Parts: sequence; structure tokens; C-alpha cells
Amino acid sequence: MVGWEIALVVAVVGLLVCQSSWLFKDAKKRSRYPWFWGIWGLIQFPMPLLCYLLIVRVNWAKRRNY
Repeated sequence: MVGWEIALVVAVVGLLVCQSSWLFKDAKKRSRYPWFWGIWGLIQFPMPLLCYLLIVRVNWAKRRNY
């Protein structure tokens, strides 16, 4: 591997670990399946983060107009 390839791999691994730890901590605080979100956050980027923000963080009940 060349130097820039190693730096890229380290950056991607760091990004995935940061995303996973944030998802785990926030989901644990909200009691929303923290292990699921944490493991999914380690596998890929950015889809778990986007899904988490849309599914867990957005309060859809407040957005409805009755």
C-alpha cells in the first residue's frame, strides 16, 4: 500500500467508529435499540446515520397537522 492509501483507510475506519459510537450513545439515551444502530454504523456510511436521523430523531407526531 502507498502512503495515501493507508491514510485513506485510517480516515474511513475513524469515520465509521465515530459514527457508530455516536449512534450507539444517542440510541442508548433514547432507548432505541443501541446495539443495532451501533453495529450498523460500523458497517457502512452514511446510510445508518441518515436513517437514524429520520426514524428516531424526527418527532413525526408533532409534525402532523390534525
